[in-house]
Amino acid sequence: MAILGKKGKKGEKEMSFLQHLEELRWHIIRSILAIVFFMIIAFIFKNILFNTIILGPKSPGFITNRLLCELGEYLKTTSLCINTKPLNLISIKMSGQITTHITAAMVAGLILAFPVILWEFWQFFKPALKPNEARYAKGAVLAASGLFFIGVLFGYFMLAPLSIHFLSSYEVDPSVVNQINIRSYIGTLTSVCLATGLVFELPIIAFFLTKIGIITPTFMRKYRKHAIVVIFIIAAIITPPDVFSQTLVAIPLLILYEVSILISARVMKQKEKDRKEFFDEDEKTEPATS
Repeated sequence: MAILGKKGKKGEKEMSFLQHLEELRWHIIRSILAIVFFMIIAFIFKNILFNTIILGPKSPGFITNRLLCELGEYLKTTSLCINTKPLNLISIKMSGQITTHITAAMVAGLILAFPVILWEFWQFFKPALKPNEARYAKGAVLAASGLFFIGVLFGYFMLAPLSIHFLSSYEVDPSVVNQINIRSYIGTLTSVCLATGLVFELPIIAFFLTKIGIITPTFMRKYRKHAIVVIFIIAAIITPPDVFSQTLVAIPLLILYEVSILISARVMKQKEKDRKEFFDEDEKTEPATS
């Protein structure tokens, strides 16, 4: 990778290995500062972080729980009414609540700073790209950030309430009472949201893998059936073990896979166009150099 520095007498000078490391170090530092900044904000607004956001999905008045219950009433079934019973959380360590507060604020800071982190690393790798590659990938940070937040919101509003209901109400025997630690609750919530956020990056991954020649739209169409199986396996891993939840996750993932095929096809079409223009230009310059 060649990142260009200041112009010297003989033109542009490439940065040394140590200069690359120094440049990367500052991008990492700025990313960490962004995480700390949003972490402090999340820590200060404790009531919003916990009462509204973290503890919201377990409440009967949460929008997803309420809408599913109304749908159940319309369909005349009670199976869609979830999280109707109060869920009491416990903290079993003296410092449990303060460490939970810090950990939750850190995760919130990481999620909110995700676009900044992407931007910093994009700025580091951007000089190594060719002008046409940088032009077609300039919207990658915005697209990746948007898909990540859509995935996090999907996990929060759709998967989290279902996961909380299933895991908190499941019992091996009525004599065994569930006493759920708040750290376990937050761990489940964050793992679901972060997992769906990362899974929703599939179109961006397809874009870059096609750019470097690892996959093609033909390859993705050929192994579509295999991909469907993998998608349902992923859905089974990040959701409670019931068909409704798995299908709810699998459907958007299948849509994302089809979108990834279209993106891969567009990238391949552009690569063929650039290759043709390169050879046409080469043919035009041959007579002049002979």
